[in-house]
Amino acid sequence: MKKGVMRIWILFCCLAGLTACIREEEYVNDPEGNFDQLWKIIDEKYCFLDYKDIDWDAIGTEYRSRLYPEMSNQELFGVLNDMLYELKDGHVNLTSEENQSHFDFWTDSPVNFNESLIENTHYLGRNYRQIAGLKYRILSDNIGYIYYETFADGIGNSDLDVVFSYLADCKALIFDVRQNSGGNATNSTQIASRFTNEKILTGYIQHKTGPGHHDFSRPYAIYLEPSKNIRWEKKVAVLTNRHSYSATNDFVKHMKCLPNVVIVGDKTGGGSGMPFSSELPNGWTVRFSASPHFDRDMNQIEWGINPDVKIDMKSEDEVKGIDTIIEKARELLK
Repeated sequence: MKKGVMRIWILFCCLAGLTACIREEEYVNDPEGNFDQLWKIIDEKYCFLDYKDIDWDAIGTEYRSRLYPEMSNQELFGVLNDMLYELKDGHVNLTSEENQSHFDFWTDSPVNFNESLIENTHYLGRNYRQIAGLKYRILSDNIGYIYYETFADGIGNSDLDVVFSYLADCKALIFDVRQNSGGNATNSTQIASRFTNEKILTGYIQHKTGPGHHDFSRPYAIYLEPSKNIRWEKKVAVLTNRHSYSATNDFVKHMKCLPNVVIVGDKTGGGSGMPFSSELPNGWTVRFSASPHFDRDMNQIEWGINPDVKIDMKSEDEVKGIDTIIEKARELLK
């Protein structure tokens, strides 16, 4: 090998070695390092900063001023928790060995649900059936009633076949997802597929493609396809309140697109961002919304989905053992 070529080859190898030693920016496990790591994660990966008109730079400056080297883990957790609260997102959580932050998205809205009234009266009472988290019975006016309190409960096609077979002779159906704070979106799609006979566009999703607040993929269409098992073809009323969140919000997004369905109650709680997780230098984990969902008209549904018929519970009805929202649904279905 010629000497000039040899020198170039040696230089290339040296540069390659130096490049291999370069690492991504690492943060020190101290209050400032953990703070900076969390701030950067949200700045580059959280998907609603622009939509919610959040000045993340200003928030970072404000909360960074509260740090000091000798602060305890509890004090640091408090600062980080307060900063994340500015996002007003129920999908954003900071988790340590001793604590977990949270945002209660429903607190400023009417409850619009009374569990004891549902379970201790003629709505469910003692004679209801239950399978895979679904509580169901036939009401006195031959309307089927299903209450599903969490999409976290696993459910199979055979379970749904049992339920819809039992309710097959009912003239209409009430599907109650009030107080259902979500769970597995696969379950929401699986159940919603029982209410359509054709493939139908129900929304869109985007993904982050870079660190910029505007760095998103093109919208990808989401379609609801009909189940190959038993399907419900009669009228349906879906009952919602502000505690209907995350996977429940997704379920309502699907159901609102169907012609035989009416959404009754209050606006859902929202929660349309698909959550991802990252880790801080001290081992704490942060969950955050990373991929936004939209309805079929490309409207954001992070803040919730409006009902077709808005109605709140009435205290005078509750005293009489009456659920105002269920009774309104029965009236509409008749």
